[in-house]
Amino acid sequence: MLFQLYGDGVLWQLLGWCAVFVGLILANETARRTKAGGIALLVALPLGLTVYFIVVALAAKAGAEWALRNQTYLYMNGWFHYAKLYAADIGCIGFMVLKYKWGKLGKSHAFKAWPFVIVGINILIAVASDFESAVKGGNLAGGWWKSSENVWLYGGWWNVANGIAGLINILCMTGWWGIYSSKDKNHQDMLWPDMTIWFILAYDVWNFQYTYANLPTHTWYCGVALLLAPTFAAAFWNKGGWIQNRANTLALWCMFAQVFPLFQIKNATAVLPTLYKGASEAGINAFDMTQINSVAELAAKGITANPVPQGVVSMLALAINVVALFVIIKRSIAAKKNPYTNEIFVGTKDYDEAMARAEI
Repeated sequence: MLFQLYGDGVLWQLLGWCAVFVGLILANETARRTKAGGIALLVALPLGLTVYFIVVALAAKAGAEWALRNQTYLYMNGWFHYAKLYAADIGCIGFMVLKYKWGKLGKSHAFKAWPFVIVGINILIAVASDFESAVKGGNLAGGWWKSSENVWLYGGWWNVANGIAGLINILCMTGWWGIYSSKDKNHQDMLWPDMTIWFILAYDVWNFQYTYANLPTHTWYCGVALLLAPTFAAAFWNKGGWIQNRANTLALWCMFAQVFPLFQIKNATAVLPTLYKGASEAGINAFDMTQINSVAELAAKGITANPVPQGVVSMLALAINVVALFVIIKRSIAAKKNPYTNEIFVGTKDYDEAMARAEI
């Protein structure tokens, strides 16, 4: 069991998950189908939120009571959340430049490597966070530490294993210059045909474990609903567009979570992972966890660590990424092609379905 889903509140927890999953799919469809939708959600909205974040930060620094009590300031003030939001959104804007062929940049062959660069940066941000948790845990066998957002994390060897899986995952992105616009009249999608199920599966398992270990109070949403929404869309109607789906949904979710973090940690929709053993039995939710100030206090409330699921999933993520890289090496040797400057999944079902949509 990965999550503490039981008791009287389970219906709200499941409804919350469904709302996030469906909401992200609909928001992605709005952003991808028209230029106006993309500009509104991925340019105008982030600019407006940037003003909001700056005002809150400056007001909090000045000691304004309303800012010091602000949800964003209290629960989403760490470097990782801002880095992830803006890295994801910059990626989305670059994808729009490519699919709409805006300006010289959008028509440049060299800029087709942008998806690889921005995805690689996003993965490295998460890898850095994984290694940070391992170090601050103080012991590879496992140790508690409290993040700047007052979240109790249990860092250990699983963070190191998953960080290595993330580095391998970067090597699993092939065909860097094989980027296309869809041939429909609105150029709805940026396609990366060589990003097949091998990479998507390896990425999803690695990223789930990242959120499970480092964003434990958020992972029911950002580690499950957020990961499944782009994969679901790519599987059923947006062939070859997974990376665009992923970037759009990630940026939009980060914006929502940055402004309304209590949706995940205090409301009836909050869900704890099984890491916090004894929390539900003690009637303690994610918000209550932020009010605990020491390891001794955790123990006094009957909360102990259960890192076994973290260890299992991190090893699964490492194994899947190693297998995916092996497949890539095998195919590249057989085709006598560099897997990064060439597309090596030509002839596979995923690749052919994506290319059928591409403007060549």
